[in-house]
Amino acid sequence: MLFSKVIAPLKLFFQNLFKHFFKSANEPVAAVHSKIWQAQWSSFLQQKVSFYRNLSTEDKLCFEQRCVLFLATTRVEGSQDVTVVDNDKLLVAASAIIPVWGFPGWHYFNIENVILLPSRFNEQYQYGMPDSRISGMVGTGVMSGKMVLSKPDLHLGFENSRDKQNVGIHEFVHLIDMADGQCDGFPERVTQYEFSAPWFDFVQHKINEVELGNSNINDYSATNSAEFFAVSSEYFFERPKMLQKKHPELYNYLSNFYQQNLAEINADIAPRKNRPCPCGSGKKYKRCCMPHK
Repeated sequence: MLFSKVIAPLKLFFQNLFKHFFKSANEPVAAVHSKIWQAQWSSFLQQKVSFYRNLSTEDKLCFEQRCVLFLATTRVEGSQDVTVVDNDKLLVAASAIIPVWGFPGWHYFNIENVILLPSRFNEQYQYGMPDSRISGMVGTGVMSGKMVLSKPDLHLGFENSRDKQNVGIHEFVHLIDMADGQCDGFPERVTQYEFSAPWFDFVQHKINEVELGNSNINDYSATNSAEFFAVSSEYFFERPKMLQKKHPELYNYLSNFYQQNLAEINADIAPRKNRPCPCGSGKKYKRCCMPHK
């Protein structure tokens, strides 16, 4: 069953349900989820999305419900030569839910649809051009309320969980940043304004480290404070234990921003290398998804 077939008749239902959706695990939500959610969608998330894989059974159900709600209120479509399938929509939804997991009532009011392109693009959203180097962008002006992603890069972000890069999460972090009306690298909607001055001072210090080559944070983070916030957030969600070890103060800032202590969670659930890989491949963890230093 395709998302498009089950989402439309449920859109009004979820809009009416939204105010109460996350307040309790009421029967209507569970009933709706059990009717529309397909087992292969859970299997796909289990295989591709490490954040989902590390959740408890109860939290996986909540994650799936939040994906359904997101897709009921946000269109995911492709350009003329891109076919959008359920797995694409699941990865977009996962990109949206992961950074706001600590905020159960969060709603992305500043996004209406996500457009997938067949490859990287330029600032005019043209792909196949010499300057087509952009993998994701949140639209402004006439493109306000839209996000554009390279479909291959969206998938690559979840295929490789060791490179500290995930364009889907990166762009949704920009939306979180922009929720207060400014894309300035300080998520005022999720923290207190009085913390902005020390945060910006700290960011400038970390950007200086990047510019001097004294950091393992991606060079693109030195573009400005907004990009530093998005790039360091990718790092936080992909390699939390490494970030905590190499940049403990940054880790603490982001952990407080997102209300998630991922390094501690990952340590608690880390599989042993000779046990079956949690992705479900049947291989030993050490021969499958275990990161190798």
